[in-house]
This record gives sequence, structure tokens and C-alpha cells, in this order.
Amino acid sequence: MSQAALAISLFFHILATVVWIGGILLITFLVIPQVNNVLEDQTALHQILFRIRGRFAQVSNLALAVLIVTGLLQMTADPNYGGLLRLHNQWSRVLLLKHLLIAIMAILGLALQWSVAPALERVGLLLQHGKDGDSEWRRLRRSERRLTLAIALLAMLILATSAWLVSI
Repeated sequence: MSQAALAISLFFHILATVVWIGGILLITFLVIPQVNNVLEDQTALHQILFRIRGRFAQVSNLALAVLIVTGLLQMTADPNYGGLLRLHNQWSRVLLLKHLLIAIMAILGLALQWSVAPALERVGLLLQHGKDGDSEWRRLRRSERRLTLAIALLAMLILATSAWLVSI
């Protein structure tokens, strides 16, 4: 790969990382706690969290796709790369760890996006229309918080493994 192509790939990889991981950390540790503090259990809370989740899912899925494409390009261009699942050096083992962390994070993200978030939306609609669902809402919000925190912690571990890879 030419130096220019590698630089462009790296630029988009870093940009996608900022969007994906930066967005996760910003939403997890700043936006959601502040929205919860201001709105507590008002009906507007359900609407705003649903909108934030939905919009970020679109942006983060695009960023993840960019990360996969650019990451594969950069990986195959790296002199430390010896082939698929060839764990012949420390770099390849750390890269495997990073990819495992990304896979776990993606699975948790999909569980949040396709299971917990839609269930929260359904219960939120019930609550907005005066129907019973408070206990289910609290249970789902706990699941959402746990998944979101796990995803944020995995994001930080992925950044740490990226730094480790650069230092090898």
C-alpha cells in the first residue's frame, strides 16, 4: 500500500475511532447521567433517550464499518502481520486480543441495540399512555446501564491495546 493510501486509511480509521469510542464515552459518562438527573422519570426521558440511542446507532454502525475496512487495510500492510491467525509475534497476539475485545463489544452493542433498546421503547410507550410498566422499565434501564458501562470499559481497553500495538 502506498504511503498516501496508508495515510488516508489511517485518517479515516482515527476519525471513525473518535466517532465510535468518543461517542460511547461521551454518551455514557456525560449525556445520559445529565439527562437522567434533569428529567428523572418524566415521559420526556423516554423520548430523548430513544432518540439519542437511535441516532447514535446509525452513526456508530457507520463508524464501525469504516473501522473494519480501514483496520483490515492497515493490518495487512503492517510488516508484523504474518497472516490470518498466525500468532508468531507479540504484535499479532496483542492484535488478536484487540479483535476479541472488539467482537465482545460489538456483541454487547448488538444486544443493546436489538434487544434492550426496542424493549425500552415498547415499555416507554406504555408508560407514556398511562399503562403499567414501571418495574419492567426499571429492569430494562438497569440492563441498559450495565451493557452501556461494559461497552464503555471495553472501548477503553481497545484504546489501550491500540496504544500497546503502536509501542511494539
